[in-house]
Amino acid sequence: MAAASRKIIHIDMDAFFASVEQRDNPSLRGRPVAVGGSSGRGVVAAASYEARRFGVRSAMPSATARRLCPDLVFCKSRFDVYREVSGQIRAIFARYTPIIEPPSLDEAYLDVTDACSGGTTATAIARAIRREIAAETRLTASAGVSYNKFLAKLASDQNKPDGLCVIRPGEGADFVQRLPIRRFHGIGPRGEEKMHRLGIRTGADLAARDMVFLRAHFGSAAEYLFRVARGIDLRPVRTHRTRKSVGGERTFGEDLRDEASVRAALATIIDLVWERIARVEARGRTLTLKLKDDDFRLHSRSRSAARPLEDKEDFARLATLLLEQELPLPRPIRLLGLSLSALQDAPTGSRRDAAARAAQLSLF
Repeated sequence: MAAASRKIIHIDMDAFFASVEQRDNPSLRGRPVAVGGSSGRGVVAAASYEARRFGVRSAMPSATARRLCPDLVFCKSRFDVYREVSGQIRAIFARYTPIIEPPSLDEAYLDVTDACSGGTTATAIARAIRREIAAETRLTASAGVSYNKFLAKLASDQNKPDGLCVIRPGEGADFVQRLPIRRFHGIGPRGEEKMHRLGIRTGADLAARDMVFLRAHFGSAAEYLFRVARGIDLRPVRTHRTRKSVGGERTFGEDLRDEASVRAALATIIDLVWERIARVEARGRTLTLKLKDDDFRLHSRSRSAARPLEDKEDFARLATLLLEQELPLPRPIRLLGLSLSALQDAPTGSRRDAAARAAQLSLF
């Protein structure tokens, strides 16, 4: 299938964790809410739109969030509830297409090309999905519709919250080149500063740079930047992948500059990744810590245990050891991740049960 003929929808739940808490507790509606730890070393996992107006963002230290918004209400995360709601949402997606790729609990790419073969439009499907999500979960979702994944994700963010944006064939390059560079997926505050120092402020500025320039300044990210500046993304929506590792990472809205913030962020990622490991009953021996600094340089460190890591305490202990070996930080950190690899097969029944749960319930 030609990439330009695909019909892709990106669904992004609006402030998902915080919205679930506001839905389930009416006293929180209209108030600034943060999901995560409220202690001095806690980190915000999600923030409501009311909190975002004060500058509160995910991955921000809780103490910073409290200073920005003294009336901020902290809620303890309830991942069992978030996964259950994700299962409801995934079931809605499956009414329209089996080709679903969920990068996280609160978002998913859908390839609805076949569903549109009878004359139904991708835009109509996106509208129907948003209506059904609202009716069945009492939550709002934003949707982007386009002919590739990069553009669909940009579009879903265009009219948030509770919005819809469509980028049609032939419109992608112009749409991208009118955007400020900060809107590009993967470019955070420090990346934006670097781009600005190089005279790149918009997609058009980026498109004007050739591959030689991009490789000199951005290394392995050059090809990605060259393509997306032209609205090009050839990646298909992938429903099934051979599992070689289980992990997760987070790009921070604000770079982490001190060791306490990094340790607190690691604690949150340990919780998130272990939830995923436990859900699919993964057993592995090798843990990898991934760090990306404010200059887009990637650092990783791995350690293999003598036996598979089977409990969260061992997992957390090894993750903390890997981080301690990277301290003190030479530069601020914009991304932090963990992954478990060297996986061993689970018992047949467990593997089958895990696959069934993933198919029915998981949006992680």
